[in-house]
Amino acid sequence: MSEFNINDLKRRMEGALSSLKTEFQGLRTGRANAGLLDTIEVDAYGSTVPLNQVGSVSVPEPRMLMITAWDKGVIVSIEKAIRNSQLGLNPIVDGQTIRLPIPPLNEERRKELVKLAGKYAETARVAIRNVRRDGNEELKKLEKDKKIGEDEHKKQSTLVQEATDSFVKQVDTMLKAKEEEIMQV
Repeated sequence: MSEFNINDLKRRMEGALSSLKTEFQGLRTGRANAGLLDTIEVDAYGSTVPLNQVGSVSVPEPRMLMITAWDKGVIVSIEKAIRNSQLGLNPIVDGQTIRLPIPPLNEERRKELVKLAGKYAETARVAIRNVRRDGNEELKKLEKDKKIGEDEHKKQSTLVQEATDSFVKQVDTMLKAKEEEIMQV
């Protein structure tokens, strides 16, 4: 690659943000949210598949999720997957549907979730910094191979750092919002 592409780095940093959004959706707050079950994998038909491939998830009330299985044979697997998840939910099987009441969070569980959110955010920050490191190494190589000059290297390094700062700031903003959402009673 003879030309340095800052947009490629930004795209990779965007991937870290998008991954963080997914992780945050899986963190339970006091309200029902269909995204809560996105990370659940169910053993069905001889393999492990995401829950949304064996049934539909709906939110009939603010503190209730409902899963309607497309095949009665996977109900037990869905229930088992939910019980084994870290969500702390108690599924109620009712024929071909599973009701999931979302209990209010106690203070201790809220603090655990905030800590977990912090870990997810730190993982995203590290991923963003790794992209920055890759970009800076690429710039050093381009300068060493005489494909860019020292001035261009400095200019591009500054752009890489600005992108890094911007994405880390977005992570911090997302974390703050998630912490407030979790701590809200």
